[in-house]
Amino acid sequence: MSDEGRQPLLTHLSELRWRLVKSAAAVLIGAIIALIFGTWIKDLLQLPYDRAFPGEENTLQVLAPTEEFSVLMKIAFFGGAVLASPVVIYQIWMFITPALTRREKKWAIPIVISCTVLFCAGVAVGYQTMGRGLAFLLGIFEDVANNLRLTDYFSFTIRFLLAFGISFLYPVFLFTAAAANLVTSKQLARGRRWAVLLVVTGAAIITPTGDVLTLAMLSVPLYAFYEITYWLVRLVLRK
Repeated sequence: MSDEGRQPLLTHLSELRWRLVKSAAAVLIGAIIALIFGTWIKDLLQLPYDRAFPGEENTLQVLAPTEEFSVLMKIAFFGGAVLASPVVIYQIWMFITPALTRREKKWAIPIVISCTVLFCAGVAVGYQTMGRGLAFLLGIFEDVANNLRLTDYFSFTIRFLLAFGISFLYPVFLFTAAAANLVTSKQLARGRRWAVLLVVTGAAIITPTGDVLTLAMLSVPLYAFYEITYWLVRLVLRK
């Protein structure tokens, strides 16, 4: 590789490094804030389980001396990721901005705001559906006692909520693809049937409860996002 070709590569790597450092710093600061409110967040995340299985006999179990500390760190990281999500999304966008046209760059702030709002909305929907999901998953066998470990419950909860949050981001990526001329409104219109199939399948994977209401609480907004994206691409981008 020539010196001329190596220099832009080194510049991009240096830029990527600083974006990653800033994102990591934002997550760390968010984690510290979440750690301060760790007990409150723990009680909030445990509430769906307590409501689904009230009673002393269903109390979460701790089987190792470091388990509570480990769970607290998981909660801090999860809270830090949620709090830092606007900064992380902004850093990602600013890294790819130099490759965009001036017209495409104007979408920076709306996309960052949309990603933040949609991610938080997905986490909120996941939180509301988690109780029904737990009741189904832990009620398959009536003669089995449910004595969950603290770390197992919170690992499941955090993955569950993150899956909901991330799944709500797909309309932003779809809109961005349209802005980059990778997809058009006509293609989105023709793909409605496939969209329904993929949305329902994805929702069933994320919420493997067999409960129609829980499935609908995820699949309906996800397909609504598809339709909203179609109209935004057609009316705003005119593609």
